[in-house]
Amino acid sequence: MRSTDNPRQLKKSRHKRTSKSSPKPSRRLSKGIWLSKAIILLAIWGSVCMGALVVWFGYDLPDIGRLQAVTRKPGISIVGQDGTLIATYGDIYGSTVAQKNLPPYIPQAILATEDRRFYNHFGVDIWGIMRAMWTNYRAQRIVQGGSTLTQQLAKNFLLSEKLYTPSDRSMRRKAQELMLALWLEYNFSKGQILNIYMNRVYLGAGTYGIEAAAQKYFGKRARSLTLYEAAVIAGLLKAPSVYSPTNNPKLADERAQVVLNTMVEAGFISLQERQSLKGSGRKMHQSYDESRVGRYFTDWIVESIPNYIGELDRDIMVITTYDARLQRIAEQQTKVILEKYGKERGVGQAALVAMTAEGAVKCMVGGRDYDQSQFNRAVQAVRQAGSAFKLFVYLAALEKGVPATAMLSDRPVRIGRWQPKNYHWQPRGEISFADAVAYSVNTATVRLAAQAGRKQIASAARRLGVVSPLPDDLSIALGSADVTLLQLTSSYAAVANGGTGVWPYAILEIRDRYGHVLYRRKGQGPGRVMSY
Repeated sequence: MRSTDNPRQLKKSRHKRTSKSSPKPSRRLSKGIWLSKAIILLAIWGSVCMGALVVWFGYDLPDIGRLQAVTRKPGISIVGQDGTLIATYGDIYGSTVAQKNLPPYIPQAILATEDRRFYNHFGVDIWGIMRAMWTNYRAQRIVQGGSTLTQQLAKNFLLSEKLYTPSDRSMRRKAQELMLALWLEYNFSKGQILNIYMNRVYLGAGTYGIEAAAQKYFGKRARSLTLYEAAVIAGLLKAPSVYSPTNNPKLADERAQVVLNTMVEAGFISLQERQSLKGSGRKMHQSYDESRVGRYFTDWIVESIPNYIGELDRDIMVITTYDARLQRIAEQQTKVILEKYGKERGVGQAALVAMTAEGAVKCMVGGRDYDQSQFNRAVQAVRQAGSAFKLFVYLAALEKGVPATAMLSDRPVRIGRWQPKNYHWQPRGEISFADAVAYSVNTATVRLAAQAGRKQIASAARRLGVVSPLPDDLSIALGSADVTLLQLTSSYAAVANGGTGVWPYAILEIRDRYGHVLYRRKGQGPGRVMSY
């Protein structure tokens, strides 16, 4: 028998043959399978995590169907008696305008400054973000933003829905802004997004949209804006309050020039068109001066509106007694007098009220400069009336029975420890009632006040329109009471009105935006307040 017939050797030889004929699994194949599984798992868990994030950040996103339904403060338009618009308050929205009905340079001015690649991105401009990051890195500060016009619209919408405050910089707000921008791009065309943006963007002074801004700043429809005016409005997008043509015409003009330069760089206008607009800011300075006239008057009007129609819940137009010509004269003369006598007499402010005999306030000046101080000294400041209060003393004396032909002593007088004196008046012994009034003689007035009585003087003041607290001593005769200029003016108006009292007023009518009359003035007043 051969050795190969040995069972052990036979089994061993078979095992060797079997091992050589069965190749080992490839390591490369096993690694590929493992990697594929890992990628699939990562994709699955990544999708789950991404879906969770989308749900987390997007569950309370507002309905984009409300883009046109904006919650805002009611707008107030104030006009003079001749129908001229004086001022606007509140949030003013103009009628919706379509891009196709506007001059092409209006949307071009917006795109040149806010988003030149608007038609080339999907709502987020990756290239724009990288460019902004590089620019900010080189400047070592934030000088350029990378948000698209669509992202700005999304941000505006989130803020208008009160989901965030303007100062909120949270990751959640950024994520929702991004998601909403992508959603807007998916649901609207580029033209629709630009239209919505132009009609709802905030442009300062309570105005929203191109149409309202055009009427507010330039008194015209948006379709009639010039190239320069379009650049001014586009410049407001960076900082509405800073570049407002009514608040800062110089800065508004400088910003408009920057906008025009960017329009040239973007190829929207030619260099020749841009150069032809130099010096256009001069007219804006003039219109700014006009827009600030009468602001003390209109502020006073706005504060009094709730007294006539209650809480304001709709847009209204207020027709007033305002006289633009008188207002300009009043403001000019107030400044002239302050410049001429203010420094010499230590006076820095002044107030003025011009009123008809029936109580209609035609103009009002509340201070030297509205931009520096909005405090209205004509209606808010209480000052000692001084000699202007003597009107009530002489009226009380006449009503007590002192004849207008009486002779009064102008000699020094003492009442307890109080010894009032005359300023430049030299005593004559006795003077007529008329001279005591004409020359405002203190000693004669005090004697007359003692004869008429404090209560009678206070009663006369109340009947003629003084509502401030009055001192209960004879110093009242020389105007120690603190009153407003408006109260004193209405008191003297009663004299000019033949003894019939007046209640100062400036509102003739209030209407809503549809022309419905909410208030209309009818004859009012306290009636007869004196018989002299």
